[in-house]
Amino acid sequence: MVIKLELKADLHIHSVASGHAYSTIGEIAAAAKERGLQMVAITDHGPAMPGAPHHYHFGNLRVLPAEIGGVMVLKGVEANIINDKGDLDLDKYYLERLDIVLAGFHTGCFKSSDMEDCTRAMLNLMENPIVDIIVHPGNPEFPLNYEAVVSKAAEKGIPLEINNSSFCGSRRGSYDNCSSIARMIAAYGGPVVIGSDAHFAADVGMFDLAVETVIAAGISEEQVLNTSVEKVVTYLRRKKTNKGDAIE
Repeated sequence: MVIKLELKADLHIHSVASGHAYSTIGEIAAAAKERGLQMVAITDHGPAMPGAPHHYHFGNLRVLPAEIGGVMVLKGVEANIINDKGDLDLDKYYLERLDIVLAGFHTGCFKSSDMEDCTRAMLNLMENPIVDIIVHPGNPEFPLNYEAVVSKAAEKGIPLEINNSSFCGSRRGSYDNCSSIARMIAAYGGPVVIGSDAHFAADVGMFDLAVETVIAAGISEEQVLNTSVEKVVTYLRRKKTNKGDAIE
């Protein structure tokens, strides 16, 4: 039997505001519509990343419309883990006002490559109720005890991302790690998000290699959050208890 995953939302996209991405939000929405997506999340890098926008950028995302060209637009951030306490580089004041908060490790933002330090940071991060999705956990630059991370994510219902960009040149050496993580997610039954991590509009909705990995691992369609807008909205509404603004 051929298993197919039809994804309706791309929840990890960067605009020109990230400093090393090359498309506007309008261009991103247009590309999403062309690919048949119903939702995008604009998740520019947090301010610890070189070239990333100032805190005020995230505070002013409220001026964006909730929909552009028939595509629902979530206002978010890809925040950086900055220490082994799992702290992030954007204040709670801003984080709790966003629709969606992604978090992960990035070069220059987290100073250790020791597995114990990285795992401690990730497990502590999961205690923060503001974090919605953990991105590209398979990055070999930041080694993790994958079973500890996947089991806790499943217990807490926090989606781990299988990142398509990790198979296309970003974070070289991620493939085996991502495949192992995907198999563990299947075994533990936790939620997963498939993200493009697009830095250019033409890559919005590009999920092919990540989808292959998820299917090969035996992850069920029910575990994949972004197979419907309704699933995404329901999840984020449930999480918004500790945030300021509801997603309408």
